[in-house]
Amino acid sequence: MALQFYFGSGSPFVWRVHLALEHKRVAYELKQLSFTAGDHKKPEFSRLNPRHKVPAIVDEGFVLYESSAILEYLDERFPDAPSLFPGGLRERAIIRRMIREIDSVYVASHERLTAQLFFMASEQWNVAEIGAGVAGCKEELAFFEQEMRGDFLAGSLSAADFTLYPFVATIERFEKKKSDLGLSTAIGPKLNAWRKRIEALPYYDKTHPPHWRTT
Repeated sequence: MALQFYFGSGSPFVWRVHLALEHKRVAYELKQLSFTAGDHKKPEFSRLNPRHKVPAIVDEGFVLYESSAILEYLDERFPDAPSLFPGGLRERAIIRRMIREIDSVYVASHERLTAQLFFMASEQWNVAEIGAGVAGCKEELAFFEQEMRGDFLAGSLSAADFTLYPFVATIERFEKKKSDLGLSTAIGPKLNAWRKRIEALPYYDKTHPPHWRTT
């Protein structure tokens, strides 16, 4: 039985898991939830994730949510190559460290921007809050520009890349809402080349949020 993948289109946390599933060549069944319809709060999904968030997976009756935990599970559950955590002990530790940094530092600034630009009317925007979000994202983009260890963040393509990429991709969406943020120009040459490598992956188009192409 194929693994069931519960998702909402456009979530960066969902996108990292979708990329990982394709990278691992796992057979999966998509279960799309509509945020506007409140599917994530309905009893049938609440039984899977009482925190009402996507992504979540169901694998032969085993339920798991939280995207970083799902990445770890997929790599151990399907140990055949390609790996999400390649390399030796220290290389894998670096990948885990990067994921932790993205989730605890970059995401905080990203979510400040998301809250303002996607969930408030423009006349309600808090300029100081947007400025703080932009400053935080720029600082982290500069950090990862320096942290690049080869063609990909940790050297080889890994879970770290799938974790950061969706947030970087969202910058274009932010600037459609507010064109003067200056975030796209803050993406350095190493990260720009890295981004193009991710977008050249053979399964990239399959995972790209469809509504992003039209809105």
